[in-house]
Amino acid sequence: MLSYSSYMLTAVAALLVTCDAQHKGPGIPGLPRKHGLKGQTYLPSSQNMHQLERKLCIPFPGDPMRPGTLMGPPRRGNRPWAQALPELYNALAILKHRLSQLEGVLALNGKIREAGEKIIASNGKVVGFTSALESCEKAGGTLARPTNKEENEAILSFVQQYNKYAYLGIKEHENSGQFRHIYGTPLNYTNWHRNEPNGKGTEQCVEMYSDGSWNDKNCNQHRLIICEF
Repeated sequence: MLSYSSYMLTAVAALLVTCDAQHKGPGIPGLPRKHGLKGQTYLPSSQNMHQLERKLCIPFPGDPMRPGTLMGPPRRGNRPWAQALPELYNALAILKHRLSQLEGVLALNGKIREAGEKIIASNGKVVGFTSALESCEKAGGTLARPTNKEENEAILSFVQQYNKYAYLGIKEHENSGQFRHIYGTPLNYTNWHRNEPNGKGTEQCVEMYSDGSWNDKNCNQHRLIICEF
């Protein structure tokens, strides 16, 4: 099975890179789907598998016209799912290898950091709080929310790399006036700068300074996008 980090890396790739940039020209339209027999799962046609291949950037098995691809058992129309397992295992092995390569490339280029079970990533862009949160959620993650020193230092490394302050996934709760994670859970770790927070309701977002300490700040400032997955 793929590791938790491998699944998360797929989401990171959506934020940082696009597969379509590797291909020139428009894709080939897929064939219309056919209805399978009731109670059975219909497997995609060879043409549609190749379209999926373009989206995932991996070669699917079973194509004798493409050297280097792994061959599965011959197709016989709509088959029970168990007969497709060899092909699925081959595809998963290729995908796992591809993700491992991608993880190495992103780490080498300084695009990701690992902190425990989390992957921290940044695309180097600076935007307002709402746009930063939307960018992270669209990629399948959320704004980075340090819950310990290790995660705080991983986020800090991007702040120092790009020399830009960054918004954290923390906001002041409207009713209680207390700072919480953006989804409402209490903070179990903080690293406030001296005499912070001091906005008293006027500065509801939180930014990270270049020394890793936190400051409450207006949410309409442009800050570095740093996501966690």
